[in-house]
Amino acid sequence: MRTIHLWLGLTSGLLVFIIAITGCIYAFQEEIQNATQPFRFVQNQHSAFLPPSEIQKISDAALPDKHIHAVMYYDSVRAAKAIYYSLEEHYYYYVYVNQYTGEVLKVKNEYADFFRFILDGHFYLWLPDDLGQLVVASATLVFLAMLISGIVLWWPKKLNGLKKKFTIKWQSGWRRKNYDLHSVLGFYVSWLALIAVITGLVWGFQWFRDGVFAIASGGDKYIEYYNPPSDTTSMQAFTIPAIDQVWLKMVKEYPKAESIEVHPPEDAVSAIAANANPDSYTYWKTDYRYFDQYTLEELPVDHVWNRFDEANAAELLMRMNYDIHVGAILGLPGKILAFLISLTVASLPITGVLLWLGRRKKEKHKRDKIVIVEEIASPKGLNYSNPEPCPGYSEARSSRL
Repeated sequence: MRTIHLWLGLTSGLLVFIIAITGCIYAFQEEIQNATQPFRFVQNQHSAFLPPSEIQKISDAALPDKHIHAVMYYDSVRAAKAIYYSLEEHYYYYVYVNQYTGEVLKVKNEYADFFRFILDGHFYLWLPDDLGQLVVASATLVFLAMLISGIVLWWPKKLNGLKKKFTIKWQSGWRRKNYDLHSVLGFYVSWLALIAVITGLVWGFQWFRDGVFAIASGGDKYIEYYNPPSDTTSMQAFTIPAIDQVWLKMVKEYPKAESIEVHPPEDAVSAIAANANPDSYTYWKTDYRYFDQYTLEELPVDHVWNRFDEANAAELLMRMNYDIHVGAILGLPGKILAFLISLTVASLPITGVLLWLGRRKKEKHKRDKIVIVEEIASPKGLNYSNPEPCPGYSEARSSRL
């Protein structure tokens, strides 16, 4: 078990360090950006918001030749946000718009943002997405095995040595402190790190996600996200744009929502997707709804991203995955806890390598001592028929021993 733990650590330690330290940096990205980016906020004017069709026109003019993905509204003091995203053309922009006046506050390239760089490192190690995701998921799976083997190695053989396993001897030498930092902190963090690892693997491997969903649901199959089709044979002419009507309906039905997002149809067949979140700090309680773009009839779906009150236990678990992973499920204390877990996990490869180097040095020193003793015991050219091979040999031998 020690050998497995050692070699898994040596082969994946650098990757684990990068994944953990980027997760640590990303933990408070929302709070940091709110504090450092004033264009995210507007002055409350106590008047009606501009509808999404108007926000779209304004943001299209500020960002021509790009395809709008959604319009996001928050509260009365946070700016509306038009989202432009394309996987094929590889762009991702936010256009911040004053929802009262229509003023464009900022056109922000998300791919050029510092925290997007950090997130790409956390998800993909800055490699191409498909390759990076496979590498990160594989390293995470290896780290899962390391956590399990680490717990086994930590487990005391005798109960009378249990106390030492829970404390760090700060008054001891640096090697002992390093060992305790690796072993004791590793044990404390391992149980919570298991949660972070499992939630990360849900994104990393499809088979892992499907397996977790099947276990949670009692054998049901995970259904991939899809946008239900609109009925193109029932086209109607609207005096108010369909997207505005959907938005007004969501505002009316969710007066206490902290965010409402409306997605214009991607094409002539897709539905208008809309969602309302009662708690902008998390995502799992969000209501996801879909409307025919020609009749405004609500369209049902049977995947995870549906109405909150229609989600079963397994679907709720999948919805919670992100909020559990980043600690937001427990609010700000949960984020602080996630930050400390990531920081501690990032330290484990460092203390582990130092521990390995220290043991190698100790073993080399031990081997050298054995060689010296062997050379003294049977020096080259010794004539065993002569009890005194050279003058003073016995005194020198005794002294060296």
